[in-house]
Amino acid sequence: MIRRPLRTLTVLIGAATAVTGFAAPASAAPSVLTEAASPATVAAAQQELGTSLGAAFAGSWLDTTTGELIVGTTDAGRSSRIRAAGAIPKVLRHSASELKQIQSTLDNRTEGLPGSVAGWYVDVPSNDVVVSVVGGDPAGLAWATSAGVPVRVEHVKSAPRPLWSVIGGQGLYFSGGACSVGFNAYDDDDHYVITAGHCTELGGTVRGAGGTIGKVARSSFPGNDYGTVKVTHSDVSTPPRVDRYEDGSDVRIEGADVVGVGGRVCRSGITTHWHCGRVEALDQTVNYGNGNIVRGLTQTDACAEPGDSGGSFVSRPSSGSDTKLVQAQGMTSGGSGDCDEGGTTFFQPVKEVLDRYDLTLEKD
Repeated sequence: MIRRPLRTLTVLIGAATAVTGFAAPASAAPSVLTEAASPATVAAAQQELGTSLGAAFAGSWLDTTTGELIVGTTDAGRSSRIRAAGAIPKVLRHSASELKQIQSTLDNRTEGLPGSVAGWYVDVPSNDVVVSVVGGDPAGLAWATSAGVPVRVEHVKSAPRPLWSVIGGQGLYFSGGACSVGFNAYDDDDHYVITAGHCTELGGTVRGAGGTIGKVARSSFPGNDYGTVKVTHSDVSTPPRVDRYEDGSDVRIEGADVVGVGGRVCRSGITTHWHCGRVEALDQTVNYGNGNIVRGLTQTDACAEPGDSGGSFVSRPSSGSDTKLVQAQGMTSGGSGDCDEGGTTFFQPVKEVLDRYDLTLEKD
């Protein structure tokens, strides 16, 4: 038996202890923030890193594939700081302030801007400034490359345009006069504005508050008093809303349940705006003179005046409700009196035109 010196054993034991110490697990790395976190949490991390990185900050964004928070920096030495805050670092060439300066240079060159230049923006993930040019227009390309700053040109199919909404109670303009929007509806392929038939019988191209809507599609007057305008311009949207003008925010159409006799209703139109009253009779036949007899109208004591024709009649919204949901009733047809002394107003029930033309009402 060979005896080893005690000192040797002591050294080996010490070595074993040291190895055991180095093998202990390291502390866990901070988890990465993703879009699953609350927007406030992500925004706070972005704000904090944007401030702490200072001139080295190169923007932040959520990865569209993984949802992880990415933070750009021009200083690789700041990567550990970014990881500690729960983000993934990416070293980039340009700082956020440099990209903003390039954008500002373009902002100050708008005199003589070609119409083919659709706009410009900072593309944070790609770390450059992008100029959008319609097609390959030479004038647009020349403007983008003559700025004296580094940009990337992207080709787009069309120029942007302002979007506007057709809202119940707002103006509807025909070549022969003005009426009001009733409701918006659609079928499988197209969108329509519903108004009074004695308005659509004017025919032709119809405009709204923001521009051209389209052309009269169908019209029924007398006998009935409803018609539709087909929306043909792509910059027109048709939300389920009715304008209350100075009486408050727009109401939103929830359905088309009928308000019976004695029930409260309100109407909207371009001449007298928002007025309310009660239903006095259903299914009334009205003689407008000159052989213009209309059947199936609803009588109310809500006032109206010329120009309000075609405008929205809805159930009265409940008081104190944050979201004003109402039921569509019909389109203003005609009446007597005015909104100074009061009067009687009739409306064409909306359900009839929806059924007749196989349309679906735009609803909230």
